[in-house]
Amino acid sequence: FKGGDTCEYLLSSGRFLGEKVWQPHSCMMHKYKNSEAKNCLVDKHVVFIGDSRIRQLFYSFIKLINPQVKEEGIKHGNIPFEDKSASIKVDFLWYPEVNGSMRQRIKSWAEGSVTKPHIIVVGAATWSIKIHNGSNEALAQYKINITSIAPLLEKLAINSDVYWVLQDPVYEDMLSESRKMITNEKIDAYNEAAVRILNSSSRNSKAKVKVFSVSKLIAQETIMKSADGLHLPESSRDTNAMILMNVYCNKIMKPIDGSCCQPQPPLTLIQKIAFCFFTLSIFGYLIISLIHRNNYRKNKSCTDLESGEEKKPAISTPNVSTLEMLLHCFCKLGLIMTYFYLCDRANLFMKENKFYTHSSFFIPIVYILVLGVFYTENTKETKVLNREQTDEWKGWMQLVILIYHISGASTFLPVYMHIRVLVAAYLFQTGYGHFSYFWIKGDFGVYRVCQVLFRLNFLVVVLCIVMDRPYQFYYFVPLVTVWFMIIYATLAVWPQIVQKKANGSCLWHFGLLLKLICLLTCIYFLSYSQGAFEKIFSFWPLSKCFELNGNVYEWWFRWKLDRYVVFHGMLFAFIYLALQKHQMISEGKGDPLFSNRVSNVLLFISIVSFLTYSIWASSCKNKTECNELHPSVSVVQILAFILIRNIPGYVRSVYSSFFAWFGKISLELFICQYHIWLAADTKGILVLIPGYPMFNVLVSTFIFVCVAHEISQITNDLAQIVVPKDNSTLLKRLLCIAGFFSGLHFFSAMQDQSRH
Repeated sequence: FKGGDTCEYLLSSGRFLGEKVWQPHSCMMHKYKNSEAKNCLVDKHVVFIGDSRIRQLFYSFIKLINPQVKEEGIKHGNIPFEDKSASIKVDFLWYPEVNGSMRQRIKSWAEGSVTKPHIIVVGAATWSIKIHNGSNEALAQYKINITSIAPLLEKLAINSDVYWVLQDPVYEDMLSESRKMITNEKIDAYNEAAVRILNSSSRNSKAKVKVFSVSKLIAQETIMKSADGLHLPESSRDTNAMILMNVYCNKIMKPIDGSCCQPQPPLTLIQKIAFCFFTLSIFGYLIISLIHRNNYRKNKSCTDLESGEEKKPAISTPNVSTLEMLLHCFCKLGLIMTYFYLCDRANLFMKENKFYTHSSFFIPIVYILVLGVFYTENTKETKVLNREQTDEWKGWMQLVILIYHISGASTFLPVYMHIRVLVAAYLFQTGYGHFSYFWIKGDFGVYRVCQVLFRLNFLVVVLCIVMDRPYQFYYFVPLVTVWFMIIYATLAVWPQIVQKKANGSCLWHFGLLLKLICLLTCIYFLSYSQGAFEKIFSFWPLSKCFELNGNVYEWWFRWKLDRYVVFHGMLFAFIYLALQKHQMISEGKGDPLFSNRVSNVLLFISIVSFLTYSIWASSCKNKTECNELHPSVSVVQILAFILIRNIPGYVRSVYSSFFAWFGKISLELFICQYHIWLAADTKGILVLIPGYPMFNVLVSTFIFVCVAHEISQITNDLAQIVVPKDNSTLLKRLLCIAGFFSGLHFFSAMQDQSRH
């Protein structure tokens, strides 16, 4: 760890991922859109001073503001650019040599009454080498001129951002005869002189001229693709312009995936309170542990000096108290949250951009598939979607989603569409599981609801506090929570129809179907009425939960993307349980689900449907169009998978304990990946061990899985304490939780007021 100034790394070091993606050392670069560039540079004046290479950088820079700009300016003259909509001025000033003319221009800004530019980008040398035929006298004069300019640049750097661009290497074999004297040896000498003079001059000054040396590294990799051996190919200069934009704009715009040049965010009031709470919990647990240890030592067996016999302690060691268990959980959670904060908020560990290759996604998939098959065991029961099977299903889906996220596979549309089916399958299980429970048990009590809501939301609420993120940021948990409440409301409202009641009369089945039809109608209406949806979730306090960036559009988009699949899960559960009740399916060990002929036909249809969906998803060309169809067709592959997995008796009778283990902590894995496996809120990759990508992934994955497992245990332990079965005690706890959220809202309002 060399300190938190990632600007130094951005300007001086990095490497290529593939052919065109530049990865700065230790931090992430944001890809600025035109609108973002305009917002950052509004009312700003930017000046590029130098030769034809700086002119190239100038054009790439203004294309980030306006992509329609064409390179039609005077070659050896000044070129102005202005964007009136954002009041942005960008000028290129033709000064191909570091000489008196350049000095005079810089002096007019530094010492004159002329308005100073906000950003100044300077660089020149190749013309000096060319005009003077690479003579040593020209190099000596270059040193004298830079020495005279350096103090002026430093004076400007007090109020402006000043960058000195080092000279890129050339591809000597491609240079024309008139440029043969421009050698890499000469360029290195000029660069060395510029760096030495600027660094020695800045030691005694308040501000520092930033040396833009990364362009040299980029050119070393790409100059052979140059058209003339001197000027960089377009992709390379675009990368340089994007680096320049990141250096200046990241501290203003604060993009999530632009960690370079971003200062560490200050602790909020709520974060400080959380820090104090966890610190007190740790000290409280240590004190109670010491007291219990001392009591245990006092009561320990000792020898009676008179009789020589061992005495038994009069009092047995007390059981662990509720307070001690509570403090123990919060003690562990405090240490884990400290790790979360250090990984993704403290600028302590490095972060890198994702880079997708087919091998980075498909090879790990093969690895986990082999491991999953290796750990095959017999199931305890052979029902359709039994507990072991659903845990297995969640487990392998979660592992695939994790690999999808870390490999950046969202850029490959066929993989994206298949991952969308996996997310839909999670929601399908939500509909299937909760409907089955309420239908069979008929338990609509507050205890059940509170248990589910606590287990789903505990970790996310803690992360919202510690990581200073809105609830909707962890979109999957709000999605599952809302759908659980919809399922509960659908079945709990009058008339409550459960299996026990429906067995008495078939009319109750029709009543339940009417309820499901009403639910489907509401879903259909809200999915095509964005205004109505947004009105519902814009009311306080729902707006506090579901707003992201000041509106609920993101929430509407996420909900709409898988709007029918929970309903499909409920309907499947209803049909399956009805078939099971009327003994129309066979769930014995090794028995096919239906008769051999029906089983074979259904199995064939399922395989064809599964492959047909995959072919359709793989042929997708437009993400928006495919997302429109996804809610209606995703159920095809989900149902096909269920039938393939359950029709053959021998397949239904086994499961992978490897996948099932991960399935039990799938929710924690999904949430924890945001900050301690990936980085910058899933936009990048956390780097604990730089320089060794595979070893880094192994170490960070091991810690990540252990932490997720530990949080799962903490959540289960706290659920027993916070959500007791006794109704009167539960009511008191609910009042305490309401008080907690009221306090949280109060401090949040204070926080927002102080920010404004």
